Order: sequence, then C-alpha cells, then structure tokens
Amino acid sequence: MMNEVSKLLAKSILVFLVVLTSMLTGCWSEKSEPEPEPGQSLGIVSIPNLRDMGGYKTADGATIARGLVYRSNQLFDIGAEDMLLFEALNLKNDFDLRTATERNANPDELPEGVNNVWLDVLADVPADGPANLNVLLSDPQRANTELGDGKVEEIFKTAYRHCISLPSAQKAYRELFLVLGDKNQLPALFHCATGKDRTGWAAAAFLTLLGVPMEAVKQDYLRSNEYILPMYDTVIQQFIAAGGSPSIPTAILGVKEEYLDAAFEEMHTKYGSIENYFSEGLGISVDQQNAMRELYLKN
Repeated sequence: MMNEVSKLLAKSILVFLVVLTSMLTGCWSEKSEPEPEPGQSLGIVSIPNLRDMGGYKTADGATIARGLVYRSNQLFDIGAEDMLLFEALNLKNDFDLRTATERNANPDELPEGVNNVWLDVLADVPADGPANLNVLLSDPQRANTELGDGKVEEIFKTAYRHCISLPSAQKAYRELFLVLGDKNQLPALFHCATGKDRTGWAAAAFLTLLGVPMEAVKQDYLRSNEYILPMYDTVIQQFIAAGGSPSIPTAILGVKEEYLDAAFEEMHTKYGSIENYFSEGLGISVDQQNAMRELYLKN
C-alpha cells in the first residue's frame, strides 16, 4: 500500500514539475521576444517597405494598436513564400494610391478575398508629374539638366503640397480614412509605388491625428530610405557611373524631411491644424476623428 502511495506521490510531483517548467518557459519566452520596434519592416522580401502602423506611443502615453493598419510599397511580383506571409495579415481592404499607368504596369497581387480599392491621389496632376520621374534615370545627362541643382527637390515639394490641396487627393484620402475609422473594415493596407510619398503623407497624417509626436512621425517617414533605396542600388550606381549627379536618384527614389515639411506647411497654411485638415479638407467630423482615436489607442 505504501509503495502505491509513494508511486502516486512521485507521479504527482513529476506532473507538477512539468507544468511548472512549462509555465516558467512560457514566461521566459514572452519576456525574451519583445514586440518589434514601431515602423520596422515586416521582413517580407518581396514587399520590403511593408510595415505595421501600430506600436507608436502618443504624447499622452497611449499606444497605437498593432495588426490593424499597414503601409507598403507596391504589391507586385510577390514570391510564393512571401505571399503566404502576406496572407497571414488577414487583410480585408487594400488601398492602391497609384496612378492608372502605375497600376496597369504592376497590378496588385493579393490573397483571395482582399478587397482592392483604387484611390488615385494624383489624378488631377498632369501626366508629367513626379510619379513618372523614374524614366529620367535612364538618361543621366537629361536628368542633370532637368532635375539637378535642387530642381527635383522642388518638384517633390510641390507634389507633397498637392497631396493636401488637390481635389483628387482630398477625395482619395477622405475615402481611405473613413474606412480606416471602421473597425469592421480592418485590417487594411494602403500603398503607392514605393510606399514613401503618397503613402508617406497618409501615414504621417494618420499618426499625427492620433497624437504621435512629430519626431516619431518623421522617423517613421524617413525609414522608407532604409527599405527602398537598397532595392535600387544597381540603378543608382549605373546612373552615377554614366555621369549622373549622385543627388538625383536618391532624391527621386528616397525621401527627404523637407518633402514632408512641405506637406505639413501646406496643411497648416490652409487649415491650421491636423484636426481642421480632417474636418474641413477631408470632411471627416470631429466625432469621427475621436472614434478613430478610440479605435486605435490603447492605454
């Protein structure tokens, strides 16, 4: 009888130790794998500038929820393994901010069931707008003449102001943010070609409305350089080797703080504040803005 009791006791102790070890291991695992840094690429090779908009802290100490909204470069030529990773985001909506020419050349590739919405931000800009500057990279001498000495930077600053003032931009961003304010339409993603300009303003406006400090907003914006410029390193080096000014390709393919500053200056000049930009420029009421904050901000 004593032997049976001893065996039962020993088995109970063993089970307890196994459970305890499992619990401790789980706790250690959770502590050893912190959440990724806000604004960091998800690491999907085919979509290098795909990033979660969550994780940033507001000036009041709240945190934007992860897994609800993503920003990205174009969704084209995605590898099979990468598509599986992309599919795991469980997107409901994909907002394409590109021109018709860009969409036709590189149409979105999406998991089954994702709603594809086209919002041409620059529809009201002539065909020779900044979305078509890349073609000049194949002609370095012409590019030096037409884009050198700060000309390309001025073109982009004008384009960023257009993101605030163009009727097509106001219409596109209104539709985008209205859906981003509806929890039943999430998770959602928005993108343009490289995910830095039209997408850059959308992301900056989103973070600013939610109360993220400007320093962090600009940090998120500038991180596109980390993920996009390496993709074009060969193009950049060939352009320079053929006599092109080194400043031109990075000004076209990357981002500069002065670009985003131009958009915010236009926004403040026309509307005075981010809240007024949403209410007067985009027709998104104060109540709808507050609902967005309640949806995304976690204490």
